[in-house]
Amino acid sequence: MHMPLPLLILALSVTTARADDLSARLEKVLKKSSIAREAIGLAVVDLSQTPQQQVFGLNDKQEMIPASVTKLATASAVLSKLGPSFKMQTTLSSTSPVKNGLLSGDLILKGGGDPGFVSETMWFLVNDLMRTGIKRVEGNVIVDDTDFDATRADPSRDPERVDRAYDAPVGAMSFNWNSVNIFVRPGKPGEPPQVYLDPLNDYFKIDNKAKTAGKNGSDLDISRNGERITVRGTIGPGHDEVVAYKNIDDPVDWSGRCLIYFLSQRGISVSGKVKGGKKPDGAKQLAKADSKPLSQAVADMLKFSNNYVAEMLTKNLAAQNGVTPATLEAGMQIIRAHLTSDVGLDPKHYTLLNPSGLSRKNRISARDLAEVLVQAQRRFPTFAEFLSGLPIAGQDGTLKKRFHDGEATGWVRAKTGNLSGVVALAGYAGRKDGGVRAFAFIFNGKADLGEGARHLFDALATELVQ
Repeated sequence: MHMPLPLLILALSVTTARADDLSARLEKVLKKSSIAREAIGLAVVDLSQTPQQQVFGLNDKQEMIPASVTKLATASAVLSKLGPSFKMQTTLSSTSPVKNGLLSGDLILKGGGDPGFVSETMWFLVNDLMRTGIKRVEGNVIVDDTDFDATRADPSRDPERVDRAYDAPVGAMSFNWNSVNIFVRPGKPGEPPQVYLDPLNDYFKIDNKAKTAGKNGSDLDISRNGERITVRGTIGPGHDEVVAYKNIDDPVDWSGRCLIYFLSQRGISVSGKVKGGKKPDGAKQLAKADSKPLSQAVADMLKFSNNYVAEMLTKNLAAQNGVTPATLEAGMQIIRAHLTSDVGLDPKHYTLLNPSGLSRKNRISARDLAEVLVQAQRRFPTFAEFLSGLPIAGQDGTLKKRFHDGEATGWVRAKTGNLSGVVALAGYAGRKDGGVRAFAFIFNGKADLGEGARHLFDALATELVQ
């Protein structure tokens, strides 16, 4: 049934009036900001209109460095191509028989590219093995990492390597986000503090040069060099626990040695060492652990802007498309094809080389980024998972400490992006009348203006919910 012409004209008039009012309010916020207009790209689309239309734009066609809002394109592609219920599998197997609790040969740990293979999953896998009755492994632990290529830090990342967890290496067999948690608690005055590793392992050696001293402050420096973690500085006797997250170098050795430790906790000893290798075709499966559904891995990636998860999921795209061993570039080709064929972007107008955004070579406009959000909302089989994976303003993820005590708290779900001189915010703003707006804000400018750009984007997003 078609809307009568007078009603259609009235509806269009109301819509135009609302758009004009929004534009005026956004312009007012922009004028109050010290951020130069030429340094930002803005696009806002009203998803409640039919057809959906862009209702505000500023430099919206300008290609800019998006930083971690790149992960919106990655999430859109992996959910679309793999499905929200897709799972990865990690297995233990052997070619040797088990007799009287003794496995006379090697135990093979094969990774299936699960980015969420953490301590809970390792316990599940080890408990599954324990129920076979194995008490001792006479051979080695062979870690099969061959589903992915051996490139740990893809060249598409920024070339400078750091020891932080956000720069963790990638491997088909990975554990605990290929990072270790380091907890430091004060000891007795004048004595070294207590240092704990989680997960417990013998991969790292701790060099504790710190002291419990001073009042209640802390100037601890926690660094990693190879397999040595050094703690320096002081922590006050009454100071809260300090935590740091450091990556590892070798996913194969790290996963295998952590497996041996977990096995020992279940009374299973291993005589041999950790070695890399490939699972033989005739190996018998002894235990397996499925990953969480892909939707939860996507949420891990978006909520906490996890670069490691983004690259793991991208290689999974390639692996499931028959690329062996899977490469990041093969996965990126699938993401770019999705943006072209499913989202409708012109490949001449964007450049995406890295799925996490940890690169200054990525380029996309605010308008195209907003279109990724528009098309994601139209894709019913995956939109619920896409939306639920985004940080919620003032409540969780990378937006937990933003939008407090404002009208946008709980009403904005958006991905953040941050590099030196780059700030971005893109997602959805809900309205109490049931309307929804998709938006994409990008700043490329001087690094010391980053905080100002964040405040500007928060203020703009707050206007969208009104």
